[in-house]
Amino acid sequence: METASIPRDKDRLLRELTEFLAIPSISTLPAHAADCRRAAQWLKDELGRLGCSAQLLEGDGHPVVWAEGPAVPGAPTLLIYGHYDVQPVDPIHEWNSPPFEPTIRDGRIYARGAADDKGQVFCLIKAFEAVRGPDGKPPVNFRFLFEGEEESGGHVLTDLLAREPERAKADAVLICDMSYFDVGWPAVYTALRGMCYAEIHVRTLQRDLHSGTYGGVAPNAMETLVRLLARLKSRSGRINIPKLYKAVEKPSQKDLKTWRQLPFDQERYLKEELTARAVTGIEDASIFERTWALPTFEIHGIKGGFVGEGAKTVIPAAAMAKVSLRLVPGQSFEKVAKWLTRAAKRLAPKHADVEVRILHGGEPVQVDVSAGPFQVLDAAFQEVVGRGTVAIRAGGSIPIVTALARSGSPIMLTGIGLPDDGLHSPNEKLDLQQLWDGIRVFGRFYQLLGTPA
Repeated sequence: METASIPRDKDRLLRELTEFLAIPSISTLPAHAADCRRAAQWLKDELGRLGCSAQLLEGDGHPVVWAEGPAVPGAPTLLIYGHYDVQPVDPIHEWNSPPFEPTIRDGRIYARGAADDKGQVFCLIKAFEAVRGPDGKPPVNFRFLFEGEEESGGHVLTDLLAREPERAKADAVLICDMSYFDVGWPAVYTALRGMCYAEIHVRTLQRDLHSGTYGGVAPNAMETLVRLLARLKSRSGRINIPKLYKAVEKPSQKDLKTWRQLPFDQERYLKEELTARAVTGIEDASIFERTWALPTFEIHGIKGGFVGEGAKTVIPAAAMAKVSLRLVPGQSFEKVAKWLTRAAKRLAPKHADVEVRILHGGEPVQVDVSAGPFQVLDAAFQEVVGRGTVAIRAGGSIPIVTALARSGSPIMLTGIGLPDDGLHSPNEKLDLQQLWDGIRVFGRFYQLLGTPA
C-alpha cells in the first residue's frame, strides 16, 4: 500500500484535523446549531475536494452529509457511517486545555470529539485519500453517510433511511466509532447496548416555600425525587423495574469463555479508565457482564431548588432528573420506556405528581462477525499493527445501527480509539499513533476489499 507519504504529511493532517475539531458541533444545544452545520459543510467540502459527489441532506434537525466516490465498475461497495456532532463539554473547569482548541500533549490530541467521533471519521477519510490511484479512483465504490445527531437522539437520518432505504445498501457498512479492547488489541464488536433516555419530573407543591415556616411539614420535591431514584436502583446495583431482567438474553457460554480469556488488569482498569477506588454494580457478575450483557440505570443530572452562589432557604416545589437505561439483547426500547414510566409512578409517594418524559432511545444490536469483510479487516489489522481483531461487545449505543442493519449488509463495528480516551468526559483525547496506524489499517482494508478473490 502506498502510504509512505503519510508520515511526511503529518503536519498537514494535523492542521486539517485541528480545523475540524475546533468546530463546537454540540448537537444537543440549540445555540450550536450553526456550528453543527459548519461541521457538516467542512465534511462536504473535504469529500468534494477528494473527488466525491457530496451534498447536505436536510431534515428537521442537523443535516446529513451524503457523498459518493468515483465509480469503480465491478468492485464492491463500502458504506462508511460516522457522526460529526459531539457531546457537551461540562464540567468545563476540569479541562486542562479548552475543549475546542485542540492541543497536542505527549503524542495525543486533546479536544471534544477527538475520539468520538470526529477523529475517527477523519481517519477513514484520510485512508480513502491515501489509496486513490493516479486517476483519483479508489479500490472500491465508496458511499459516505455522516450524521449530526448521534449524540442527541435526532431523527433526520432515521427518517431519511425510512424514506430511502437504498442508501444503506452496500457489500459492507464500516463504522469506526469504537476502540481497541486494549493497547495493541484491535477489536470488532458483536453487540451494542440500546438506550432509553428520559427525564423524571416530580412536583410536590404549587410553589416553593420558606423552609423555616414550612420545614418539617411541606413535601420537598428534591428529597422526593432522590428517594424515588434510590428506589429505582438498589445499593446492590439491581434495577427495580419489573420485567426488565426477565427479558435479558444471557450471553452464550462461548461468549463468557472468550471474555474470561481476555487480558484484564482490574487495578489498572480502576486507575486509568474508571479513575475510581472501587467498582460498583451486581457483584456476582463479572466486569464484562456488567458493561456488555446487563442493563444499567444511570443518573446524569438533577435539577431543582436553588443551586446558585450563597444561600436561599426554600423547599423546592419541583425537581427533575435526567436518567438513562442501557439495554441489552432481548430488551426493546419501547417496552423498557413503558416499564420505566410505570415503575417511577408506582414507586413515588401518593402526594407527588410524577411525569416521565422519554427523550430518545434505540434498540440493542447483535452482529454476526463471520461475513467475508470481517476477515478482510482482520487481515488488514494483522498486516499493519501485527495483531488481528478480537470479537467483543460494547457497552455503548449507536442508535442508527438498527436502521442500517435492515439492508442486510454486514455491519462492521470497529475503531482506533483506546479505552482511556475519555469519551463524553473532560480531556477527551486520541493517541496520534493510533491515528497514523488507523489510516494505514483502513487504507489496507479498502485495498484488500477491492482485490478480486
